[in-house]
Amino acid sequence: MIEGLVDLEALVRLKDEIGQQQGNAVVKLQFDVDTQRRHLIDGELEADLMVPCRRCLQPMPVSVASHFKLAIVSDDALAAEVPGDYEPVLVNGEQLDLLGAIEDELILSLPQVVYHEEADCAISREQMSSGDAPVEKVSRPDSPFDVLKSLKGKF
Repeated sequence: MIEGLVDLEALVRLKDEIGQQQGNAVVKLQFDVDTQRRHLIDGELEADLMVPCRRCLQPMPVSVASHFKLAIVSDDALAAEVPGDYEPVLVNGEQLDLLGAIEDELILSLPQVVYHEEADCAISREQMSSGDAPVEKVSRPDSPFDVLKSLKGKF
């Protein structure tokens, strides 16, 4: 088992996704080889990130955690044979970019949408609306059975 810290400032793709970060991610990796001689990684990561609010775009603290299982493969044919609970990771020249794989898992663990609480957000509810929307009277669409009703009396 390997346990250590990954400097968040060194993760370029994470920076491109959510902005500059400070601090470290805590990573634990357990390596194994199964009966088919596949190299497996069972990992966990935790990090405190600053993620932009989708309303006001100001950074807000978000804690992420992920448990992941990776199977190291050298080509796409072997990737199809990986057990269902493992994610295949393609290696080039039999060397795994471990930092890149950890960064991938960190990006995948990001929440889809992050908002401040309304009271804490720089954008108020009034600023998000552009006035009252006109109320349109919704007319009931014609029923497909209306045609059958009209035919019923003719036969």
